[in-house]
Amino acid sequence: MGNIALKRWVQYFFGMTILGIGIGICVKCKLGLGPWGVFHEGLSIRLNITYGLALILTGMVILSLWIPLKQKVNIGTVINILWLGMVVDLTLDNFETPEKLYLRIFGVAISILFIGIGTSIYVGAGISTGPRDGIMVGLEEKGIKIGVARTIIEVFALSSGWIMGGTVGFASPFMALLIGPTVQIVLPYVDFRKK
Repeated sequence: MGNIALKRWVQYFFGMTILGIGIGICVKCKLGLGPWGVFHEGLSIRLNITYGLALILTGMVILSLWIPLKQKVNIGTVINILWLGMVVDLTLDNFETPEKLYLRIFGVAISILFIGIGTSIYVGAGISTGPRDGIMVGLEEKGIKIGVARTIIEVFALSSGWIMGGTVGFASPFMALLIGPTVQIVLPYVDFRKK
């Protein structure tokens, strides 16, 4: 493995870890979940499984949506699904919900930054994208700006998750509307996909 390839793999795992921690923080703040979080929570309750396992199962199903967008599945995609689910569950097991409301609001702000920055870092590594972000990248390749693509996906997940009974709260619209722009701002600084 060359030096550049090693750096990309390190960036890939680093970004996914930041992303997973951000998701876990959002769940712990209990002020409403991000769009996919609403869906994952409902699935975890219905199947009586951990949040991380619900995330993994959802990821496997979403891969089928890659076919019309001509995204290729590789080992990085599978690693993404498994690693992210494990990091989220580890975060949930080791962080307590803050008692003070202002700390929970601050936690939501941190989670939005972590999710947006973590997504940018691991997508920019050019190894692979996770199932949800593969859809985002596929839409980008069809001419839709990546921030717009992410926002469309997040709003769809939020609304469909809410219809299915997932928890939507104060933080949910902020998660849906701010993660995409964060990705669009950060990605150019960490993007090795075309190098």
